[in-house]
Amino acid sequence: MKEYEPTEIELKVQKSWSDSKAFEVSEDSSKEKFYCLSMFPYPSGRLHMGHVRNYTIGDVISRYQRMNGKNVLQPMGWDAFGMPAENAAIKNNVPPAKWTYENIDYMRDQLKRLGFAYDWSRELATCKPEYYHWEQWLFTKLYEKGLVYKKTSSVNWCPNDNTVLANEQVNEGRCWRCDTLVERKEIPQWFMKISQYAEELLEELDKLEGWPDSVKTMQRNWIGRSEGLEIIFDVENQTESLSVYTTRPDTLMGVSYLAVATEHPLALMAAEKNSDLDKFIKQCRKQDTTEASLETMEKRGIATEYNAIHPITGELVPVWAANFVLMAYGTGAVMSVPAHDQRDFEFAIKYKLPIKQVIFPSDGSTSNVNECAYVEKGVTKNSLSFDNLNFSQAFDAIDEYLSKNKKGERKVNYRLRDWGVSRQRYWGTPIPMINCQSCGILPVPEKDLPVILPEDIEFDGVGSPIKKMPEFYQTKCPKCKAEAVRETDTFDTFFESSWYYARYACPDLKSKMLDSRADYWLPVDQYIGGIEHAVMHLLYARFFNKLMRDVGLLKIDEPFTNLLTQGMVVAETFFRTAKDGKVEFFSPAEVDVEKDSKSRIVSAKLKEDGLPLELGNMEKMSKSKNNGVDPQHLIERYGADTVRLFSMFAAPPVQSLEWNDDGVEGAFRFLKRVWRYINDEAVLGNLKIYLGQEKLKEVKMDSLSDKAKKVRSEIHKLLGQLNRDVVRYHFNTVVAAGMKLLNVLNELKSDSVEMKEVIAEGVDILLRSLHPVVPHITSELWSLVGCKSNIIDAHWPVADSEALQNKQMTMAVLVNGKRRAEIEVSIDLDNKEIENIAKEHEKVSKHIKGMEIKKVIIVPSKLINIVVGK
Repeated sequence: MKEYEPTEIELKVQKSWSDSKAFEVSEDSSKEKFYCLSMFPYPSGRLHMGHVRNYTIGDVISRYQRMNGKNVLQPMGWDAFGMPAENAAIKNNVPPAKWTYENIDYMRDQLKRLGFAYDWSRELATCKPEYYHWEQWLFTKLYEKGLVYKKTSSVNWCPNDNTVLANEQVNEGRCWRCDTLVERKEIPQWFMKISQYAEELLEELDKLEGWPDSVKTMQRNWIGRSEGLEIIFDVENQTESLSVYTTRPDTLMGVSYLAVATEHPLALMAAEKNSDLDKFIKQCRKQDTTEASLETMEKRGIATEYNAIHPITGELVPVWAANFVLMAYGTGAVMSVPAHDQRDFEFAIKYKLPIKQVIFPSDGSTSNVNECAYVEKGVTKNSLSFDNLNFSQAFDAIDEYLSKNKKGERKVNYRLRDWGVSRQRYWGTPIPMINCQSCGILPVPEKDLPVILPEDIEFDGVGSPIKKMPEFYQTKCPKCKAEAVRETDTFDTFFESSWYYARYACPDLKSKMLDSRADYWLPVDQYIGGIEHAVMHLLYARFFNKLMRDVGLLKIDEPFTNLLTQGMVVAETFFRTAKDGKVEFFSPAEVDVEKDSKSRIVSAKLKEDGLPLELGNMEKMSKSKNNGVDPQHLIERYGADTVRLFSMFAAPPVQSLEWNDDGVEGAFRFLKRVWRYINDEAVLGNLKIYLGQEKLKEVKMDSLSDKAKKVRSEIHKLLGQLNRDVVRYHFNTVVAAGMKLLNVLNELKSDSVEMKEVIAEGVDILLRSLHPVVPHITSELWSLVGCKSNIIDAHWPVADSEALQNKQMTMAVLVNGKRRAEIEVSIDLDNKEIENIAKEHEKVSKHIKGMEIKKVIIVPSKLINIVVGK
C-alpha cells in the first residue's frame, strides 16, 4: 500500500483488536492497576465533537499507561434514562426504550470506529434491569438505615416536562433541559440525607490533590459550611416562636424586621385574614428559587401584622412575608438588619422600615448607612452592654447571653440540602416502595427486586404511562398482604450516574451489587469530564461512594483520585437576521468563507444564494447555533486517526479547542508524511533490518561519529521534552515533538551503519510516542517494519541520559567579525584545538588563506572570531 488509505488500515487494525480481545482485562496482582474512565454519554443518537475530544483524551491516557506496563481498565457504557428519550418518543411515535436501544447500537459503532481501547465486555446501560436492580436494592437498605425519607415539599416544577427539578437543574429560572419557566409546587417527594454527609464531603475535598482547584471551590461553596447562632424570637400573642440562623450575631441589636418565607406557617396563618398577602403568596409559588435568581430579582414583601419579640431588648419587631426567603433553606425565617446587609437595606428603603447602625469601622472612619449597607466587620455601638466589641468578641458575648437565657445556641449550618430524588416521569428507575393504607410506606422486599419498568408502552407525553397502568402500580402489601399501591415516581437520572464507575468492576455479577473486584479496581485513577458536572454528578458520586462504603460494599472513601475537566469544542457561528428580528444560524457545510493570510475567516456567504452572512463569536458547538461538525463525516473523509490527532494537537485538554478546518487538513497531511517516509523503499528496507529483530539493538553513544552523536542527541532531547509533557497530559506538545522528530528524520541520510541505527531508533521512538494518539497508523507501520510484538504492548520510550548530555557544542566562526561557518566541537577541547578546527573549515580557510592572523578571540561555547590582515 503505497498511499495512505486510512479507512482500509483502520478497519483492518480494529478487527485485529476485536479478534484478539486486546482490551479485555481482569484483575492481576502482579501489575499496578490503572482505571481510566471518561464520563459515559447519554445515547442521544450521534456522537458530537465534544464526545470525540473527551473520549480521545481518555484513550490517549489509557494507552500511555498500558505502555508503561500497567493493567489498564477503560470501560464504556450508557447513561440511558432521561427526558430526551421521552421527547423523542412523542416526536417519532416510538417507545423510549426502542429509541434508546437503537441509539446505543449506532453510537457504539461510532465509538468502535474511532478505535478507542475499551473493554466492551463490561459495557452497561443504566436502563437495563440488571443494572438498576442494585440501586433499588441500595435504596431499600438506606431506607432501613433512615437515610431516605418522604415528605411533602415545595419543589421546582417544570410544567412542560411535568417533573421536579433540583435547584442545580434550574438555570436563570428556567428548566435546564427545555428552557421553560420553572414554577413552585407542593408534592410528596423522596429525599436522600446527603446533608448528614456534608462535613465529610467538605473535609475530604482537601485530600483530592488530583482535582482542579476550581471544582473543589465550587463544591465547597455548594456545601456552604458556616458557623453562627440560631436565635429564638418569640411571637407576640403566639405560642410558637420563630427561629433564625445568622453568621453575624454582632448585628443582632440592629434588627428592624424579620422576614419569613411565603410558605411559612406564620405567613399562611396571616394570609387567612389578609387577601393581599394570600394573593402575594400565590404569586411567589411561580417564582424561580435558585440563588442566582434570588440575588437579581426584585425583593418584595407584605407585612403579616404579627410582631416578634427581640430576645435581648424585648422590643417588638414586625414580621414580613418576603419573596427572598425560602422554606427549604434553614428555618424559613431570617433576621433582617438593613444597616449591615444590602438586600435588607434595599427592602427597608422600599417599604420605609427603620435602619439602625450598630457596626462601625474599626479604624474610626465614617460610613453612611442611609446610602448603602455597611457590611464589613467592625466595632459594635448602639448595642447596650455589647458596645465597643470586635466581631469575635461580640459573637462570643451574645452567644453566652442567649445560651444563658435559652434564647439561642451556637450552630454549624450548611447550604447543602437533602437531595430530592423523585421525578414524575416514566423513563427512569422505578422507586422500590409500596404504599399500604394499613401499614404505611414499606420497601419492596429484596426477593421481589428489581421492580421492572415496562418498556413496551404507548407514550403520549401527558404524564407518566405507569401512573395509568394498574398492572404496574397495583400490588400486595409485603407485610399484611392487603391491596397496596406501588410508587410510580422514578429516580432522578443522576441516581444512575452516581455509582456506575463501581459497577464496571463487576458488571456480570448477578447475586449482589458489588464484589471484591471493586476493591481491586477502585478508586478510579483518572476521571475525565466537563466542569459543568462539578456540583451535581461529581458531588452525588462522592456521596454515593460513602453510602456504598457504609453499607459494606466498598472500602474506599473517595471514588476519583484524579479529575481532568476538558475544555469545550468551540466553532465559528454564521447567521442572518431577518426583518422581523429572527436569527437563523447556518452550518459550516452551508457556508463559503474567505480567509486572510493567517487563516482567519474575514467574510462568509451562503452557498445556496451567494448572499453575505454575519460572523458570530466562537461558541460551543451546539444544535441551537448550528455550528457543529459531524465527526462521522470527518472519519469517512480523513480517517479516525486524523480526527484524534487534531483533537489532541489543537489545544491542551483543559483549554477550549477552536475548530479549524485547515487544522484538520494539516493533521491529515502529517499522517501522510509519516506514511510516505516509512514506506520509502530505502528507509523501509533499513527499518526491517534493524526493527525486525526480536529486540532493538541498543545504540551506544561512544561508538558513534560526532555527526551521529549530534543527531541522536537531538532525537533524545525531543523525547525528553515529550516525556515531560505527556505526564502532564499536554498532548498538543507531545504531538508537536513527534512532528519535529519526523522533520529531523527526513533530513537524515542512511549513508553509514551507525546512521542507519540512529534512524531506526528514531522511527521506533516516533511510532511508540505517537501510538496513544494515532493507534491505527502506528500499529500498521509497526507491523510493516517487521516488529514482532504488538505495539499496544510496546514499552513507552525512555530518553537515554547519555544522549541527553551535551558533549558537543556548536560554535559560530567569524572572520573579521563576519559569520563564515559553524563548527561542532567536543566540550573537552582546549582553545588551541578549537582554533585549529575552525581554521581548517573549508568556508573559513578560503577567507584567511594568505592573510596574517592578528589575533583569535574565543567566547566560550559560543563563537570564535579570527582577526586577519595583510
